[in-house]
Amino acid sequence: MRELGRRSEAAEHPFKRTASPASSAHLQSAPQVAAAPLALIGKVGRRDEIVSACPAARALGIHPGMAATHARALVSDLDFRAAEPEADEALLDRLALFGIRHSSPIVAVSPPDGIWLDLTGAAHLHGGEERFYQRLQAFCRRVGFTARIAIADTPGAAHALARYGAEDIAIVPAGGVAKALSPIPVAALRLDRGALAAARKFGFETIADLLPVARGPLARRLGLAAIDRLDQALGGKAEPITPREDIVTPAVERRLLEPIGTAEAIAQVMHDLLQDLAQVLQRKGLGARSLRLVALRIDGGEQVVAIGTSRPSREVPHLLRLLKLRIERIDPGMGLEQFRLLAPHTEPLDAENLGAILAGESTVRDPARLVDVVAGRIGPGSVFRIAPVESHVPERAVRLTSPILPAGSWPAWQRPVRLFAHPEPLHRVMALLPDQPPKRFEWRGKSHTVVAGDGPDRIHGEWWRRNAEVWAVRDYHRVEDDAGGRYWVFRRGDGVASETGDLSWWMHGIFA
Repeated sequence: MRELGRRSEAAEHPFKRTASPASSAHLQSAPQVAAAPLALIGKVGRRDEIVSACPAARALGIHPGMAATHARALVSDLDFRAAEPEADEALLDRLALFGIRHSSPIVAVSPPDGIWLDLTGAAHLHGGEERFYQRLQAFCRRVGFTARIAIADTPGAAHALARYGAEDIAIVPAGGVAKALSPIPVAALRLDRGALAAARKFGFETIADLLPVARGPLARRLGLAAIDRLDQALGGKAEPITPREDIVTPAVERRLLEPIGTAEAIAQVMHDLLQDLAQVLQRKGLGARSLRLVALRIDGGEQVVAIGTSRPSREVPHLLRLLKLRIERIDPGMGLEQFRLLAPHTEPLDAENLGAILAGESTVRDPARLVDVVAGRIGPGSVFRIAPVESHVPERAVRLTSPILPAGSWPAWQRPVRLFAHPEPLHRVMALLPDQPPKRFEWRGKSHTVVAGDGPDRIHGEWWRRNAEVWAVRDYHRVEDDAGGRYWVFRRGDGVASETGDLSWWMHGIFA
């Protein structure tokens, strides 16, 4: 290559624009980062466009709206990644929920990359507007975000200043919205592409160009939507925002005129609370998966009982039956004067179609109610169903699952009815190597003489779990002793290679 006078590195793009003095100064002032410049690519219409770029990428001439192919040709080593708008929306929703709990009761997401906080009546709680934006800026810096903050009289003005203002932080005094918005580009009004094209056609570059124009001619040029956006930003038209609602645990409360202490009185209060809670859940379209009853005694002590259901429910008789099973655990003391019923865990519950049931077409009964009652008596951990797992190792081939869920299809394996959780060792075993079942063994201090046997069924270890199972082998045998007992035993190792096992015998299950 050197003899031919050629270079192996890529040549400069022939259509790349030369750097002007202003752009050279901008490049020098760009932040120096260790990683490659980053740009996000998204689908806009039928082509891939740059939807976002870091400051270092913008310094190289990459800007949102540029075609992805043009950006790749302009900067070859640019770090391109696919945009994830769903993940961005989820993150903004989490930040809005955090703002509700820590900043203001009215917080809304400002798509595509902002959050509105209504500080009306809440700024003094943070020490004023200036103190509030300082705390907000410190929070964003602490979690790794760069933020532009604007505080104005209207949501539209705050949106425009935060995205197109000259300063990263802007506080507009009351009545100064028009002056603050005058040098801002028309694009800050959140207009569509047609309105922006019309504004460029008629020479409207900044919002100040729109203010002296009468509303009628301006509407004919840019459309009524542009007039509405302008009036919303200036405060001439209200722009309500839809706040993010915090998830509140459904709860009801009863305060009694006189303390109670009998089981009948407590059951009556439970019934009243469940009726009130059922109405709350019905309005929200939810069903309770767990309930928590808190009873306050006269001496200030609390008595707490809880129940759970297999499926979401808001049926008062069924839930009352489960709560009554917990009355004996409540110590009323000198008397109970206040009750509070909460539903910490809820799930969506729609109306049930009873047409097929009323017509007699459905005969399948739901076991959820029976499971809830049995679990309420003996504990939820004692009611379960065995489900298969895709594994050849016997102790890993089953798992505990909910009793109301289908167990699934079982493989056609000859496994014992009773399988031990941990195999038990056998002693004084007599067997012919390498493949014969044992002739005699001792288990739990008792000697067994084998009269019949079948096998071996060889099971290899699951090598992807750990290195010790790469060569592990188990040879299982079904044996029957002279007393009629049928057992499932195995030997570690194949009887030939020592690395497959130590040839010890183990009891793993008993057949019926």
